[in-house]
Amino acid sequence: MDIFIDEGVYLDDGSIKMFAMRAQGAGGQNVNKVSSAIHLKFHIHASNLPYRYKQGLLKRKDSRITEDGIIVLKAQSHRTQEANKRDAIERLVKLIRSAGIVQLPRKATRPSRSAVRKRLNSKTKHGLQKQLRNKISVE
Repeated sequence: MDIFIDEGVYLDDGSIKMFAMRAQGAGGQNVNKVSSAIHLKFHIHASNLPYRYKQGLLKRKDSRITEDGIIVLKAQSHRTQEANKRDAIERLVKLIRSAGIVQLPRKATRPSRSAVRKRLNSKTKHGLQKQLRNKISVE
Protein backbone atom coordinates (compact mmCIF):
# COMPACT_ATOMS: atom_id res chain seq x y z
CA MET A 1 0.00 0.00 0.00
CA ASP A 2 1.38 3.38 -0.98
CA ILE A 3 1.24 6.47 1.23
CA PHE A 4 -0.17 9.62 -0.38
CA ILE A 5 2.09 12.67 -0.04
CA ASP A 6 0.95 15.14 -2.68
CA GLU A 7 -0.62 15.27 -6.14
CA GLY A 8 1.13 12.47 -8.04
CA VAL A 9 3.62 11.81 -5.23
CA TYR A 10 3.36 8.54 -3.34
CA LEU A 11 5.67 6.80 -0.90
CA ASP A 12 6.07 3.05 -1.06
CA ASP A 13 5.91 1.08 2.18
CA GLY A 14 9.23 -0.61 1.49
CA SER A 15 11.18 2.61 2.08
CA ILE A 16 9.89 2.89 5.67
CA LYS A 17 11.28 0.70 8.40
CA MET A 18 9.50 0.52 11.75
CA PHE A 19 10.75 -1.08 14.93
CA ALA A 20 8.73 -1.65 18.09
CA MET A 21 10.37 -0.72 21.37
CA ARG A 22 9.43 0.02 24.95
CA ALA A 23 8.21 3.54 25.60
CA GLN A 24 10.12 5.83 27.93
CA GLY A 25 8.73 7.56 30.98
CA ALA A 26 6.27 6.57 33.62
CA GLY A 27 4.04 3.68 32.77
CA GLY A 28 2.01 1.27 34.78
CA GLN A 29 1.67 -2.45 34.90
CA ASN A 30 2.68 -2.87 31.24
CA VAL A 31 5.69 -0.53 31.20
CA ASN A 32 8.29 -3.32 31.22
CA LYS A 33 6.31 -5.85 29.19
CA VAL A 34 4.72 -4.15 26.18
CA SER A 35 6.65 -2.61 23.28
CA SER A 36 4.20 0.09 22.22
CA ALA A 37 6.62 2.81 21.05
CA ILE A 38 7.58 2.93 17.37
CA HIS A 39 10.97 3.88 15.96
CA LEU A 40 10.52 4.88 12.29
CA LYS A 41 13.47 5.11 9.89
CA PHE A 42 13.17 6.52 6.38
CA HIS A 43 16.14 6.64 3.99
CA ILE A 44 15.78 9.75 1.82
CA HIS A 45 18.28 8.76 -0.89
CA ALA A 46 16.78 5.27 -1.38
CA SER A 47 13.18 6.49 -1.57
CA ASN A 48 11.07 7.08 -4.67
CA LEU A 49 10.49 10.76 -3.82
CA PRO A 50 10.95 13.39 -6.55
CA TYR A 51 14.23 15.33 -6.55
CA ARG A 52 12.79 18.57 -5.09
CA TYR A 53 11.38 16.72 -2.05
CA LYS A 54 14.70 14.99 -1.44
CA GLN A 55 16.63 18.25 -1.70
CA GLY A 56 14.13 20.03 0.53
CA LEU A 57 14.56 17.37 3.21
CA LEU A 58 18.35 17.24 2.97
CA LYS A 59 18.70 21.05 3.19
CA ARG A 60 16.71 21.17 6.42
CA LYS A 61 18.44 21.83 9.70
CA ASP A 62 16.43 19.24 11.59
CA SER A 63 17.78 17.05 14.37
CA ARG A 64 15.58 14.18 13.15
CA ILE A 65 17.53 13.98 9.88
CA THR A 66 20.98 12.39 10.10
CA GLU A 67 23.99 13.32 7.97
CA ASP A 68 23.48 10.10 5.99
CA GLY A 69 20.00 11.27 4.91
CA ILE A 70 17.96 9.09 7.25
CA ILE A 71 14.89 10.48 9.00
CA VAL A 72 14.43 9.00 12.48
CA LEU A 73 11.08 9.52 14.21
CA LYS A 74 10.00 8.13 17.56
CA ALA A 75 6.29 7.86 18.35
CA GLN A 76 5.29 6.91 21.88
CA SER A 77 2.42 9.21 22.83
CA HIS A 78 -0.31 6.58 22.38
CA ARG A 79 -0.95 3.40 24.33
CA THR A 80 -1.15 1.05 21.38
CA GLN A 81 1.44 0.15 18.80
CA GLU A 82 -1.00 0.68 15.91
CA ALA A 83 -1.82 4.23 17.03
CA ASN A 84 1.88 5.03 17.37
CA LYS A 85 2.51 3.65 13.86
CA ARG A 86 -0.19 5.90 12.43
CA ASP A 87 1.21 8.86 14.36
CA ALA A 88 4.76 8.24 13.09
CA ILE A 89 3.60 7.92 9.47
CA GLU A 90 1.47 11.09 9.74
CA ARG A 91 4.45 13.01 11.13
CA LEU A 92 6.67 11.71 8.32
CA VAL A 93 4.12 12.74 5.67
CA LYS A 94 3.82 16.19 7.25
CA LEU A 95 7.61 16.60 7.23
CA ILE A 96 7.87 15.53 3.58
CA ARG A 97 5.01 17.82 2.52
CA SER A 98 6.64 20.80 4.22
CA ALA A 99 9.89 20.05 2.35
CA GLY A 100 8.03 20.13 -0.97
CA ILE A 101 6.82 23.69 -0.50
CA VAL A 102 9.03 26.11 -2.42
CA GLN A 103 9.54 29.45 -0.70
CA LEU A 104 9.21 32.41 -3.06
CA PRO A 105 12.04 34.95 -2.75
CA ARG A 106 11.18 38.02 -0.74
CA LYS A 107 10.38 41.06 -2.85
CA ALA A 108 11.77 44.26 -1.38
CA THR A 109 9.23 47.04 -0.95
CA ARG A 110 9.63 50.80 -0.68
CA PRO A 111 7.52 53.28 1.28
CA SER A 112 5.26 55.49 -0.78
CA ARG A 113 6.06 59.18 -1.34
CA SER A 114 3.24 60.27 0.95
CA ALA A 115 4.51 57.96 3.72
CA VAL A 116 8.03 59.43 3.41
CA ARG A 117 6.61 62.98 3.40
CA LYS A 118 4.48 62.28 6.51
CA ARG A 119 7.47 60.81 8.34
CA LEU A 120 9.72 63.77 7.52
CA ASN A 121 6.99 66.27 8.49
CA SER A 122 6.47 64.58 11.85
CA LYS A 123 10.25 64.61 12.46
CA THR A 124 10.40 68.33 11.66
CA LYS A 125 7.42 69.05 13.91
CA HIS A 126 8.96 67.03 16.74
CA GLY A 127 12.28 68.90 16.35
CA LEU A 128 10.52 72.31 16.47
CA GLN A 129 8.65 71.24 19.60
CA LYS A 130 11.97 70.36 21.27
CA GLN A 131 13.49 73.69 20.20
CA LEU A 132 10.63 75.55 21.87
CA ARG A 133 11.56 73.88 25.17
CA ASN A 134 15.00 75.57 25.21
CA LYS A 135 15.68 78.59 27.38
CA ILE A 136 15.22 81.92 25.71
CA SER A 137 18.51 83.74 25.49
CA VAL A 138 18.42 87.52 25.83
CA GLU A 139 21.19 89.38 24.02
